[in-house]
Amino acid sequence: MAFLEKNKAPELHLDTDSEGHQSLILSGDWTVSTLADADQQISRLNVAKDKLTCIDVSEVDHLDTSGAWLIHRTRGQLEFSGRKVQLTGVTPIRESLFHEIEKHHPPRWQPDRSGFTIVGFLEATGRQMVEVYKDTLAMLHILGSLGIVLSTVLLQPKRLRSIAIAVQFDRSCIGAVPIVALMSFLIGAIISQQGGFYLRQFGADIFVVDLAGILVLREIGVILTAIMVAGRSGSAFTAELGAMRMQEEVDALHVIGLSVTEVLVLPRILALMIALPILTFVADISALFGAGLITWAYLDIPPAAFLTQLQAAITVNTFVVGIIKAPFMALIVGLIACVEGLKVEGSSESLGRHTTMSVVKAIFLVIVVDGLFAMFFAAIGV
Repeated sequence: MAFLEKNKAPELHLDTDSEGHQSLILSGDWTVSTLADADQQISRLNVAKDKLTCIDVSEVDHLDTSGAWLIHRTRGQLEFSGRKVQLTGVTPIRESLFHEIEKHHPPRWQPDRSGFTIVGFLEATGRQMVEVYKDTLAMLHILGSLGIVLSTVLLQPKRLRSIAIAVQFDRSCIGAVPIVALMSFLIGAIISQQGGFYLRQFGADIFVVDLAGILVLREIGVILTAIMVAGRSGSAFTAELGAMRMQEEVDALHVIGLSVTEVLVLPRILALMIALPILTFVADISALFGAGLITWAYLDIPPAAFLTQLQAAITVNTFVVGIIKAPFMALIVGLIACVEGLKVEGSSESLGRHTTMSVVKAIFLVIVVDGLFAMFFAAIGV
């Protein structure tokens, strides 16, 4: 009567030489039939990874693709400690088997995006919601740490980095005045020209002054300035912090015991919150100046009549409504820029992606916040 040969149980044990180097010696059968037992033994293995130098397979009786893959996977897990683990006792036939396994790693699973499906749409929506949730948590984390740092600075004013704030203010505000003034001047001129073109048909061209004054002071001045600051200063903050992340300077601050929020985030956000109201005022003046020139040249409304009508159309509240929004928008732009900068990984592709996302997210939230303020001021009758 013929009997099937019984599989030998897989075994493994550690051997230590005189220099303290360890070898993992395998024996028995490493096949698909004994794979579960072998995997359990490996999971219970307690190896000093800094001393292990090789895996010896010379005493393995039977080896198939499943067993070779398990050995290959174990070797890779052991090498995560940073030490090279050699594979010894390999016959030429088994060496070709391990070589083929090295070339045929299982591909990473990718969802099928060949066409539109309901499941794919729901999956993409879910992933986006998860990312929004993570971004919200990151912003709240930075905001909370800012509160802690500000309370510390109030108790110990010497810890406030005034020089860093002044440098960031110079870059965010003084350097931005020309482009903000030019863009606002052009926007004010366009509003007046387009408004005058249509109002003239009804003989109400004088009311273009009311249109330009209220629109610029309440909405256009602050939102246009915030968008330009998001594209100019927000992207710069993200790029600076991202470069520091790539060069491990942020990790160095952690190592020497300094707060990243206090050293890097607080000066930038404070400078931006001071700069944006000033830039908004510059934008308002430039836009009204452009509107005045166009109404004079295009509608024959002299500067004196323009100023008289403007004084009758606007009040102090009209100006204050726009200025109040500026610090909040600066806070949002600064928070998003710093969060995206600190999320940068160690590649230039990651830096570019997060810089782009910083600008896009900041502009989107600036418009959302402006809408919330509009509803709030309408509710209180301002």
